[in-house]
Amino acid sequence: MPTDADSTSRMQQQQLQRELLRRARAGAAQRTPATDTGAAPGDAARTPKDTRGTASAGDPVPLSRAQRRMWLTERLGGAGASYHVPFATRVRGPFDPAVFETALSALVARHGILRTRYAEHAGEPCQVVLGAPRTVPVPVVDADAAHAPALLRREAARPFDLAAGQAVRALVLRHGPLDHTVLLTFHHIAIDGGSLETLAAELGTLYGAATDALGGHTLTTPPQYADHARREHDGIPGLAAELDRWSGLLAHATPPRLPRPTTAAACTGSRPAAVHSVPLGSALPDALRRLGAERGATLFTVSLTAAFAALHRLTGDDDLVIGVAGTHRSGTAMRGLVGLCVNTLPVRVDASGDPSFAQLLRRVCDALLEAQRHRHIPFDLVLERLGATARGGDGTALVGVTADVLGEPTVLRLPGTSAEYVDVSTDGAKFTLSYALGLGDAARPVALVQYDGDALDDTVAEATARHYAALLDAATTAPERALSKLLGPVAEARSTPAGDGADADGADGAGHPAARALRAQPQVADATVVQPAQGPPVAYAVLRDSVGPSGQELLGLLRRTLAPESVPATVTLLDALPRTVSGELDGARLPGTPAPNPPSGARAEAVTGAFTELLGPVPTPDDDFFALGGHSLVAVQLAERLRTELGLPLTGLDVLQARTPRALTALLDERAAQQAAAKAVGRPDRSRKVRAGTVLVTGATGGVGAFVLRELAARGRPVLALARPESAHLIAAEGVDVVEGDLSDLAGLRDAVANADAIVHAASTFTRPEVDLAAMETMVGAWRRGPFVFVSSVDAYGHPRTDRVAEESPTCEPVSPYGKGKLDCEAMLLRAAGTEGRGGASAVRSPIVWGAHERLREQLRWGAIGGLYQAAHRGGAIELPRPGTGGHPWYGVAWVHAAALARAVAECLDRPVHGVANACSGHVSWHDLAHDLGELLGSRPDVRESGEVAQDLDHHWHYDSARLARVLRARPGEDRRTVLAEMIDGMTGDDG
Repeated sequence: MPTDADSTSRMQQQQLQRELLRRARAGAAQRTPATDTGAAPGDAARTPKDTRGTASAGDPVPLSRAQRRMWLTERLGGAGASYHVPFATRVRGPFDPAVFETALSALVARHGILRTRYAEHAGEPCQVVLGAPRTVPVPVVDADAAHAPALLRREAARPFDLAAGQAVRALVLRHGPLDHTVLLTFHHIAIDGGSLETLAAELGTLYGAATDALGGHTLTTPPQYADHARREHDGIPGLAAELDRWSGLLAHATPPRLPRPTTAAACTGSRPAAVHSVPLGSALPDALRRLGAERGATLFTVSLTAAFAALHRLTGDDDLVIGVAGTHRSGTAMRGLVGLCVNTLPVRVDASGDPSFAQLLRRVCDALLEAQRHRHIPFDLVLERLGATARGGDGTALVGVTADVLGEPTVLRLPGTSAEYVDVSTDGAKFTLSYALGLGDAARPVALVQYDGDALDDTVAEATARHYAALLDAATTAPERALSKLLGPVAEARSTPAGDGADADGADGAGHPAARALRAQPQVADATVVQPAQGPPVAYAVLRDSVGPSGQELLGLLRRTLAPESVPATVTLLDALPRTVSGELDGARLPGTPAPNPPSGARAEAVTGAFTELLGPVPTPDDDFFALGGHSLVAVQLAERLRTELGLPLTGLDVLQARTPRALTALLDERAAQQAAAKAVGRPDRSRKVRAGTVLVTGATGGVGAFVLRELAARGRPVLALARPESAHLIAAEGVDVVEGDLSDLAGLRDAVANADAIVHAASTFTRPEVDLAAMETMVGAWRRGPFVFVSSVDAYGHPRTDRVAEESPTCEPVSPYGKGKLDCEAMLLRAAGTEGRGGASAVRSPIVWGAHERLREQLRWGAIGGLYQAAHRGGAIELPRPGTGGHPWYGVAWVHAAALARAVAECLDRPVHGVANACSGHVSWHDLAHDLGELLGSRPDVRESGEVAQDLDHHWHYDSARLARVLRARPGEDRRTVLAEMIDGMTGDDG
């Protein structure tokens, strides 16, 4: 007869078997080849192995129109974090980050849109579905409640690399053993609101499958977004007739004339999005539903009517357009589809004749029904058909105001835990003004407006939020009352747009609207405007202390804040305005007004040629980009053409803001002068031999690449920097030429190498060795002349048997995938060196890189020593291995200053090492590093020693750097404490 002890033993054995099975499944999931299985863990026998449908991985597929719009927004520049979708949940209970990592990796394997990269083919954007990654990393950071919001905001704002296929990333904040916040940040190009609900539900199921020993959780094969995008693309020709009708109904519609912000507010630059909310009575939503039911309308339609009434009150316009969200999802075939399926529906309503709320509600019902009939027609097709007529005189897009009803937010529900929604705000606003009825908390409904802080004043937004709330309330009690009587006379919200209604004596000179706007800028001391006999006016401005915005930046400000007729052709900066003895402006002594004279020179010809080729007729200097038929894609294409032809930084957003050939030429002239000045700085001590020819630098936007660019520029070396299109303008601003591309664009990489006389390869994916190897193979194949320097890693040594590592010591297992990738790339390079006319090769193995650059700061916080940094920041106890533990006298890390590494790279261009060289500025023990971090962070952690060695602290090697010792020698400001202090001081916000 079994005893209690026997029963206990069997139970323990069963628990052990379940745990071993769970771990085995987790490991198997991470070892799965890079294919789209569509299976949850444990479902391999029940789910087809290929769920990609007709769009196979690796094949370019056209973007959906919604994706295209999002891609253009990114490429135009200036979108920031507006289209990041943070999804955070406070999870209380037993939570296993390793299991969650397994579940998230399976989720990405199921849905190709979460591992899709975006590129261009024949001038058009396209998407390519990548193979499923082995694992999607889930970093875990200890953080208390006070530091958590800042950490979440910072993580949500980090840029996405769409060209590399990055659309989702994770972060877990651990507040306690049973208390975590799980943050997933998506890019909007990959998901919408409906997708988020699907992903949250599937993650819960996949997490349960990874923890359930029986593996009974099954998910059906999902549809794939690439197939939807292809079907939409193929069906567009059949929409011609409906597109004509829908465009006709929207003909001559213009954006609402929102009050422009006061100039002082607009000049502060890039103000974040903001929200004003007004509490509503708990019974009001039901009252609104009853009002809608009585009049055949939904709650959404009633709230939309209140938004139209509030917008009418704000602007005084009768012909109004508000955008609402539609969806392309329909039918069971699209159930479970993850992707961007939203479509903006412009609802056009006539608010003339002082209607009652009930009358306006009927008009809104009819207009909304008409819009919904056309919900399958992509909105950007309509905009292209309408052309410049769909924009305001200042270039404002037709839909700048939206409305919605917000329900209960989605949360991540994991088995055995409780879930609480966590709001993570972002700085960006997708639209100028958005009205919403918030019903997330049934007991506390709110009326709210979100607005772009650069386009609307806080006081105006606050007033319109109050009016929106009051209109919702008044509609339930007096729906038949005229709008003008519903709230009383307009006094607060409506204001005259800046630049309109100028004083009688303000036709020119100091009283001109542009002059007043310029003088309101805090960095402008004085300004005036002159009206030539022919052509548009020109402005002159004097900066305080001779520092501040450029003339082109001031012109862009005026375009955003003034009526079009008040915007001058140029803003010329002067040291002082010439004045008579009596102090009046002496116009005769002003520099000649350039506005009437057409711009000339190579840049002006390039601008005119680009306008002509892309837009049709030869433009005059002051023709408007939009009036010529320009739109977002043309702006991107025009910027790319001019950037390539002229070698100057330019984005699509620059084109949209400059708008005329004259203004765009002036902008390019200004940037050419800046580039020339940048190239002249620090140039040259040419006493030593400098190899002539162009150096191609990859990874130029990274921390190492940025320092390499500076070093080469200081030595007078001509540089060609490889950068992705969305960041190319940042590199060009450093005074170097740019070629667009990345490691996965093998054809572009091959062409770039073929045009270079030397190569510095400093780029790396870190997590995808197969991409790194393919890139190196392509570069070596195209390499035919000059030296080649590869910035490798000491990880290529693996785990040496001795504590001191000489250069070119043999590699010892185990070697990480990252280290193995570096080792294989080195071997490929060194085999080719000196053959077929190639120059010498150098593999420069670096340890952790320190320096005052944001990418390097990110590595300090979240990279190999991120755990130690976070522990020092918290100021708690830190347990470090005692010297002598495991027979090793020292535990710590090698490091190199980025500037020293850049010098070493430049040295190898002139004197290749023909092999491997280490690049170390020094070594620091864990104890000393913890002490430094604690002092610099002001946390004073309790550092303890033990005989145990944590896995991330099991590093005890010193790396000799004999070959490059001279150039690696620390210069003033490069000592460990100084550079560490610079890195920490430059970290914005509360980093946790």
